[in-house]
Amino acid sequence: MNQKPLIEVRGLSKEFPITKGLSRRRVGTITPVRELTFDILPGEILGLVGESGCGKTTTGRCILRAIVPTSGEVWVRFSDNEPATDLLALDADGVREIRRSMRMIFQNPYSSLNPRMTVEEIISEVLILNKLARTRSEIRDRVSAVLKTVGLNPGQINRYPHAFSGGQRQRIAIARALVSDPAFVVADEPVSALDVSIQAQILNLLKQLQEEYRLTLLFVAHNLAVVEYICDRVAVMYLGQIVELAWSDDLFGFPKHPYTEALLSAVPVTDPRMRDKRPILQGEVANMLDVPSGCSFHPRCRYAQEQCAREAPVLTNMAAHGER
Repeated sequence: MNQKPLIEVRGLSKEFPITKGLSRRRVGTITPVRELTFDILPGEILGLVGESGCGKTTTGRCILRAIVPTSGEVWVRFSDNEPATDLLALDADGVREIRRSMRMIFQNPYSSLNPRMTVEEIISEVLILNKLARTRSEIRDRVSAVLKTVGLNPGQINRYPHAFSGGQRQRIAIARALVSDPAFVVADEPVSALDVSIQAQILNLLKQLQEEYRLTLLFVAHNLAVVEYICDRVAVMYLGQIVELAWSDDLFGFPKHPYTEALLSAVPVTDPRMRDKRPILQGEVANMLDVPSGCSFHPRCRYAQEQCAREAPVLTNMAAHGER
C-alpha cells in the first residue's frame, strides 16, 4: 500500500505525577503511554485493544492533543499533496484550526451530552466555535442534515438528551463528531455502554459512515468480537506499549504475541469442548508504578524464559522473515 499515512505517531509518551498530602508532594510517576510508534492510513479503521488501564484512551486523547503528551510527535497529513504537520508543536490557534478535521466520540453518551442543551445546541456548538456556519438557517440546515445521516428524525432537533434512548444519544454524539466533516475520528469505546442489540446498530452505522465519507477511525475497544467485525488493522496494547500490530484477519487467525493469544482465548465460545483446550491468562495486570523489567508481560507469559526479564523486545516485521 503506497498511501502516505494520515496520522504518524512517533515515540509518544505520557506521564502523570502521583502526589500526596495537602502540599501535593510528588511521590511518583505513572506512565500509561510509553514510546508508542505507529501509523494510521487514510480511510482505514485501526483498532486499539487491551485490558482496562493499558493506556488506550490516553493514547487517543494524546493524538488529538486533548491531553498534552510528555514527549513524542504526532504528524498529521490530510492530503498527499500537503506536508505533514506536527500537531504537538502547534500553538493554541493552530490546534483549534486543525481540530476541525479531528473529532472524538466518547464512551458514555449519558455523560458526554450536556443535559441542559437541546440537540440543536449540542451539535451546532461545533459549527459556531469553529466558525463553520454563519447564519442560523445555515446552522439548522447542517444540523438537520447530519441528524438524517445518523438515522435520527430532524423533527426532534429541539428535544433534550433525556428524551432519547442510549442508542439515540450515541447517534447524537456521532452526529456532533461528523458535523464539521472531519477526516479523522477517535471512537473511544463507542458501544460499550449500550445494550448488545443497540451495539450492532451503532457498529453498522459507523461502518457505513466510514465507507460513505472515507473517514479514518482510531477505534478504541476491549471487545474483540467488535474489533474483528469493524477494524481493518488491530494494535494490541499492554502496559502502555503496543505489543502486536497486524491486519485483522492475520491477528485473529495467526496471533504472534503470547498476550494476543491469551486475549483471544478469553473470547467466549459456545462449544464446551473447546474451553479446556485454550490457554488461560494467569495473574493480574502489573502496577503501572512498578512495570516489570525486560518484557513487561513476562510475569504472566507461559513461554517466558530468563532472557525475557532482562531484554525488552522490539516490534519486528514478521512478513520480512517469510511469515504471514
